[in-house]
Amino acid sequence: MPTHGSMTKAGKVRKQTPKIEPKPKKNLSPRLKKRIIYYRRIVKASQTSR
Repeated sequence: MPTHGSMTKAGKVRKQTPKIEPKPKKNLSPRLKKRIIYYRRIVKASQTSR
């Protein structure tokens, strides 16, 4: 059975591809966003209602 390409050509395309910097994140991570929402709704509301 023939192989799917020789080992001498392994990684050729990936090495030729230019490196692109990742875009900066626009939104917060879900865990951090939920913590902020919790703080606004529960913690601040309970402080003002006293």
